[in-house]
Amino acid sequence: MHKLKILILGISLTLLFGCSGKDRYALSQDVPPDSPISLQHIEDATPRYEPYSLGGNKDYTVRGKSYSVIHSPDGFKERGKASWYGKKFHGHLTSNGETYDMYSMSAAHKNLPIPSYVKVTNLDNGKTAIVRVNDRGPFHDGRIIDLSYAAATKLGVIKSGVANVEIAFISTQPKGNKAKQGAHPSYTIQVASLGSASNSQKLSKQLSSEYQQPSYVEQKNSINRVFIGPIANIVEANKTLKKLQQNGHPSAFIKKHQPK
Repeated sequence: MHKLKILILGISLTLLFGCSGKDRYALSQDVPPDSPISLQHIEDATPRYEPYSLGGNKDYTVRGKSYSVIHSPDGFKERGKASWYGKKFHGHLTSNGETYDMYSMSAAHKNLPIPSYVKVTNLDNGKTAIVRVNDRGPFHDGRIIDLSYAAATKLGVIKSGVANVEIAFISTQPKGNKAKQGAHPSYTIQVASLGSASNSQKLSKQLSSEYQQPSYVEQKNSINRVFIGPIANIVEANKTLKKLQQNGHPSAFIKKHQPK
């Protein structure tokens, strides 16, 4: 429960801090580290399957403009300008609650699901790199990706500040799970664990009526777990969780929904 509270707090702070500062992606306000890194020490991110993060994967609005997360990014390619961000945000939270490390091969994108992997090709010099998308941005017209300092160094973008690039989504979905590859994450809330099957069913019906959400019971080893969901996005799930905890269910918690 303590870990869940920390996660929810991190997501809330990220949405407040990460997407609200109007100068977050202003390149003129950012600088590289005091000691530049050697290209010999920069390796591409290694694409691997990762479930979508609990935070950062809902549609959102920045400076009055709305952005939608791409649910099925297979085959996604895009051309435009790349910029970078470095020392100013080193150690701060990214949009999915991770800690930004300017020395990692990471990036920010406005629409791709988080986390995901893309191959970036610098069309100005032919250099390529693979990066892990774990943040949102850049929110400047014409810019399609914001590179970490390490990624920008490998691609030769540091001195120029911006570069013409092409990005291509890299699928990491395990074989045999193709149907779920573009699925947007959904969430359930475990409300209670009861010994009585009849009481569990009564509670489930009550919750469904009170919260206007689907509710169901799972039975395993004579324990009846009562759930609400699935709920489409983490923000709505957090709102429902808060109400539940205030209304006599302090041990309720969010979990990723696993379709049967």
